[in-house]
Amino acid sequence: VYYELDDERKKNNATDIAICRVEQLCPFPYDLIQRELKRYPNAEIVWCQEEPMNMGAYNYIAPRLATAMTALGRGTFDDVRYVGRAPSASTATGFYSMHVKEQAELSWKTVRVCYFDESCFRYSFSAKAPIHE
Repeated sequence: VYYELDDERKKNNATDIAICRVEQLCPFPYDLIQRELKRYPNAEIVWCQEEPMNMGAYNYIAPRLATAMTALGRGTFDDVRYVGRAPSASTATGFYSMHVKEQAELSWKTVRVCYFDESCFRYSFSAKAPIHE
């Protein structure tokens, strides 16, 4: 999902958004995550994933990300926001057109979190690639 997020960020000239890709989920890279959190001390934290909420890494990552945040005084579990597909019994819709629509919506929502809420999103974590901005 990183490339879709990056394209959406570029398309909207959203220079206030950093995307951090997490490849190693277990053991959880607390040191690397905390290093990235320190780089953006006022950023809102959002976990973005393609998979439905009950199938991807979110349920594993959220409490660990919250622990890393709490150790830095950056918030709690409630401060980790989720953007992705809703919980589902199936990993995919089964229809290409619906998948494309959901994928576009996922990128759009992630980049535009700040337009729907009073506080602005500036940092997104997604799985499957090395940590970097």
